[in-house]
Parts: sequence; structure tokens; C-alpha cells
Amino acid sequence: MAQLSPVLTQATPVQVARGEGVYLYDTEGRRHLDFTAGIGVVSTGHCHPKVVAAAQEQVATLIHGQYTTVMHQPLLRLAERLGEVLPPSLDSVFFLNSGSEAVEAAVRLARHATHRPLVLAFDGGFHGRTMGAAALTTSGAKIRSGNNPMMGGTVFAPFPYAYRYGWTEEQAVEFALKELDRQLVSTAPAADVAAFVIEPVLGEGGYVPTPPAFLRGLRERADRHGILLVADEVQTGYGRTGTFWGHQHAEGLTPDILITAKGLASGFPLSGIAASTELMSKARPGSQGGTYGGNAVACAAALATLDVVQEEGLVDNARVNGARLLDGVASVSKGIGAVGDVRGLGFMVAVEFTNPDGTPDPTTAVKAHKAAADHGLLLLTCGPYNNCVRFIPPLITTAEQVDEGVALWGKALADATA
Repeated sequence: MAQLSPVLTQATPVQVARGEGVYLYDTEGRRHLDFTAGIGVVSTGHCHPKVVAAAQEQVATLIHGQYTTVMHQPLLRLAERLGEVLPPSLDSVFFLNSGSEAVEAAVRLARHATHRPLVLAFDGGFHGRTMGAAALTTSGAKIRSGNNPMMGGTVFAPFPYAYRYGWTEEQAVEFALKELDRQLVSTAPAADVAAFVIEPVLGEGGYVPTPPAFLRGLRERADRHGILLVADEVQTGYGRTGTFWGHQHAEGLTPDILITAKGLASGFPLSGIAASTELMSKARPGSQGGTYGGNAVACAAALATLDVVQEEGLVDNARVNGARLLDGVASVSKGIGAVGDVRGLGFMVAVEFTNPDGTPDPTTAVKAHKAAADHGLLLLTCGPYNNCVRFIPPLITTAEQVDEGVALWGKALADATA
């Protein structure tokens, strides 16, 4: 008998039978408050009726229309509709299946457009598990371990992680930009750098918001040196941070290439990159394509997802109830010595556990994570040391459900630190 790979491990013990809204129900009928959202994928909650209906209708009409062979209406409509939410200058889109694929497509485009070999990413970033995307990833050793040598042409600069350094945000930004400037005249000569690739909030790296001042500093340097700025919005896009795109917290800033996936289609595999038509046209012939990219059912689900996000005001909900979640988690964590930091943006909230000397404390983080699951609250861990617990609720999460989650987290903390 065949079985799943033994390397695939579950973050929680739940054997799920069905999902509805912000809840998952296991095979024994127990209800769990799902603050993982499939790692940020089910943005409209589990089985939103409008998304389900759109997918069912499309399945009965056309399941697969390979988009370099024929063209289909869901793909064309989605490209048009994305124009409503993308920065106006990013008027050309290319669809793929996964975040990793989209990251690699962005890197390919940047190298083709600039004729430069180097791509500069930032410490703690997560960009995927495929070989090219993994080469840009430093969120944890598990992504790179055993895979060296990685793809060439990648360089890393410090990320302004203020808590890690024990500095103010302003000091961390000043340090990170100075180090970047040093690298642009040493290990990564500016004339050789095709792109800066950054997440508006570090995901697997610890749920650390990127300071707007740092994003603006990247934009200024990119413009000065002819470098493209790539925003990896795989996890931060579609309202999760309380603005439609995470980079919009740096007001007035627009990336040259935007990467989207996860919440784009409420659980159906779909990703994409957006750029200006002028920039996208610089991709070499044959460099964009794929068998399953822009699948008709996934595109229909994405259209319904966009309807729900707009009609139900989910971006504003993430902003308002995300702040409520952050305040609530901070409140129940106050006074607990093992909690070093509570931070977040919108519906991306993390608790970082540290020892009295400030070193990472993954033991307590794992205990709290497990205790939360025991109480019916599903969460995930993250960070290079696995010492952060992160909250990623669906964008439909109400104030009452936030409060329910906070109360369960309070119980988990008590159990973990007893």
C-alpha cells in the first residue's frame, strides 16, 4: 500500500472532515477555530457560498483550457478585474499555480528586463521551496539544508528586525539601509543587481512588518540604480494586512513587479505576477507559460473571491479586527515573562517567545501552540528558531470570533507557562 511521505508532518493533530467560515470540523465532530486559514489561503473563509457556487458552475462548463493553446473567459475577466485593485501602472498580469512559481517568474522577468545577473533579497524572507525560490529564502535552515549549492546570483542584505537587534524601528531602518548601501558598492555592485525582492511583512521569518521607511528607502535606491523593486505579496496581498496590498502601508510607493497567490482564489491553486505592459514585454519569448496556469475553475473562484472581498468590506474588516486581535493578544500576553514581543499588521499577528536573556525560546512557543490546539484554536509557528506563534484568521473573522480566539489563546498561554 502507498502512503503519504513520512516527511510530511501536521502542525496540528486535526483530521478535518469539513470547513465552514472560520471553523473546521474534525472527523469526530469537534469544532476548531481556524486561525491558520490554510496558511493565509482561505481568505473568504472555508467554503464561502459565493466561491463554491462559482466553482461549481465553472466545473460544469470548462475545467481546463490551457492558456497558451486556447483562451477562456474566466482568465480574461480576472485579468480585467484585477485592474480594479492593482496599482494603475501594473497593467499586465501573468498567471501561474503557486507562489514559488510566481517568485521565479518575477526573477526571470527582472533578469530579462535589466540584463543583470544578481537578485538581492533580505534576511528572514520566505519566497518558496522550489530551487530558484528557495535560493532567495532565509526564513529557516529547513528550506536550504541539503540543497547546496543553491541557484547562483543571489545576495542577502539585513532586514530591519528591530526586536531582534534590540533597537528602535528607526535605528533598525538606518542600519539596514546603510548595510545595503555598503553591499551595493562591494558584494553586490549596483550595476549588476536586477531586483530587490522583499515581503511587506516577513511571513515564515517571524511575522515582522517591514517598516514603511525601509520600503521607501528601497524604492529610492532602486530608482537611483536602475534596479527593479519586487514586492512578494503572496501572503500579504488581498487585504490581509488591512490594506489591499501590504506595500500600500508605505503610502505613495509602487513596486515594479507584484507577486500574488494564497488568498487570490480562496483555496484554489492560482498565483500571478503583475507589472507594467512595457516591463512585461521585456520577458523573452517562451519564458512565460505552464500547463495548469490560469486554470478556468481557479479563475472563476478568484473572481468570486474578489467579489466577496469588495462586497463584504473584508479589507477594512482585516484592518479593524486585526487591530482588535493584536490588542487582545497583547493584553493576555502581558506580564508573561516568556513573551518577548507581540506584533502584527492586520490579520497577521505573532507572539515571539524568548528566554530571560533574550535568546529564542522555541520550547514554550511549541507548548503554547499545542495547548491552543488542545483548546480548539488552530495556529502555526514560524521564525528561524520556531519561537513565534502566528495568527492568520480568514478575512471574514468577526469581532466576536477574534475575542473567542483571544480567550482560547489566554488559556493556552496559562497552560504553556504554568
